[in-house]
Amino acid sequence: MKRFAFLLPIMLFSVLFSFGQYKLPDLPYAYGALEPYIDSTTMRIHHDAHHAAYTNNLNKSLEKYPQYYKLEITKLLKSINTLPKDIQTSVRNNGGGYYNHLLFWTMMAPAGTTQLSPELEKALIKSFGSVADFKTKFETAATGRFGSGWVWLIKKPTGELYIESTANQDNMLMPFNTLKGTPILTLDVWEHAYYLKYQSKRAAYVKAFWNVVNWNKVSELYR
Repeated sequence: MKRFAFLLPIMLFSVLFSFGQYKLPDLPYAYGALEPYIDSTTMRIHHDAHHAAYTNNLNKSLEKYPQYYKLEITKLLKSINTLPKDIQTSVRNNGGGYYNHLLFWTMMAPAGTTQLSPELEKALIKSFGSVADFKTKFETAATGRFGSGWVWLIKKPTGELYIESTANQDNMLMPFNTLKGTPILTLDVWEHAYYLKYQSKRAAYVKAFWNVVNWNKVSELYR
């Protein structure tokens, strides 16, 4: 046994190293829980293939620099400009994809199970004129995003709400982004999020999204 004692530190490092990597969380609901608005096949592929790929590729990006595994994903994205040059683009793309999807899953729930809070409703009216006007402006931003990206409802430090979109997997945590505030709602408008059910009809997908918004979570983030 003593002959193999030298392997113990290596084995221990291997265990700690694997625990330090970013993990793909389970969905907070069943694949088919958002039917008929978002189909189970899309959810399975979106989570098990796309989100898993971002997670795996993010971990691969950091293999040469394992010290960065200890950072929370928000801190990692905020520090992109200070990372080694050879991983900045990969962390931007894959770290962004990892983080954005973490938020996205929590901002949906089975239809009819959540409700817009009076507090959030008041804030939406104050910022956009009415809840209907907010939805229209959000839909316009979603359908107007050229190519792939995300649409965000963001709360400024002042409490005011505004809508913005970002390309690819970018978000407001990244230091080169001019967006300021806390995201309280987001929608994935990459084609893989809707193409199986809605094909090229992104507008139909965006309208269907309102049926599965987790208003409880959005209200929590607003508070």
